[in-house]
Amino acid sequence: MLRIIDARSGEPVDAAPARRGLTRVEVHAPGFDTTGLRVLLVADLLVRTLELGGTPVWALLTGGRQQAELRASAAALGIRPFEDSPDVSAGLGEAQVIHVAVEGGSATDGVRIDVAPAHPENPGTPDGTDAGTDPGVLRLALLTRHHSAPARLDAAALDEARGTLARWRGAVARWARLPSRPVPDEVRRRLRDAWEDDLDVPRVLDVLRHVETEPELPDGARFETYAYADRLLGLDLTRDLGSPS
Repeated sequence: MLRIIDARSGEPVDAAPARRGLTRVEVHAPGFDTTGLRVLLVADLLVRTLELGGTPVWALLTGGRQQAELRASAAALGIRPFEDSPDVSAGLGEAQVIHVAVEGGSATDGVRIDVAPAHPENPGTPDGTDAGTDPGVLRLALLTRHHSAPARLDAAALDEARGTLARWRGAVARWARLPSRPVPDEVRRRLRDAWEDDLDVPRVLDVLRHVETEPELPDGARFETYAYADRLLGLDLTRDLGSPS
């Protein structure tokens, strides 16, 4: 069961109702910049985690400047689209409402996830990166820090993410050529324990690093583990399947 820290109280709360009723996720991105993209990314992780647990989700985007540009950049990062927020005062009978917003933003009713800012090295562009940067690199760089901690997108952070992403995509393509093996139960448990603990994606990445180098694991199990974790991460880790070695 996913539990998140409610920014209003500082206490952990269940993100999904006990009977798997509808959860409404409202995203409050103030504008088209790196921090706004990070807010949408955290909301995307929240929606993916709830859906992996079998909870139906209604995801909405409210307010903010340059929404068309924000949505286009979010799509490039693999963030699934959010509906425009209508007048939802009456709601749809949802059992839970969760707000995802910038740290220190306007107060909201209901459970709230605060997202710390992302500081780009190149503030001249909305996402803080060069035009040629693989969006997956930016996504991974943002995922390496917990959403409650500020993210600094300097050249070193982007280079590390670029190298990791290229290495993992290449490894997944190689592992896919060997007989498939199921995700080990212990590895699956560790992955779910991580992402269900306040969306602790850095711990998920640590599990993948362990799986990458664990000598006792067959490569077919490594492939299935990475493919399974990518349902949350959205890094397109299977992109290079079938490519020449």
